Amino acid sequence: MSYNTRFLNPVSLTKPMGYTHVVEARGGRTVYISGQIALDKYGNIVGINDFELQARQAFQNVLHALDAVGMKFENVVKLGLFVTDISHVKTLRRVRDEFVNLQRPPASTLVQVAALVRPEFLFEVEVIAVGQETT
Repeated sequence: MSYNTRFLNPVSLTKPMGYTHVVEARGGRTVYISGQIALDKYGNIVGINDFELQARQAFQNVLHALDAVGMKFENVVKLGLFVTDISHVKTLRRVRDEFVNLQRPPASTLVQVAALVRPEFLFEVEVIAVGQETT
């Protein structure tokens, strides 16, 4: 079975900046990736007090998770982004844009939260991806 995705920005909604309002995915397989934070493969925090380094590590972790199921960032249809300080949004967008397909960016939600799992963490990202069925 093949899959098909459509990225839509209805004219009745405001023009989005760096994301897509509606992503329709048909067929294929859906992969849900848990929230990724700034931990390296040894469990060490990367970038204490450095939002950009933490965001980059979290997105790198998403890449590793996608690779484990034979997918790439082009397969991502939805991002959930969590920050402890919304003032980092400009940096977040710059880092995110290094990873996402800018021609067909995923649907996205950005939320400022009071805290993440540990006080050292400044950012977390969760992902939904759609890809080809495997045999």
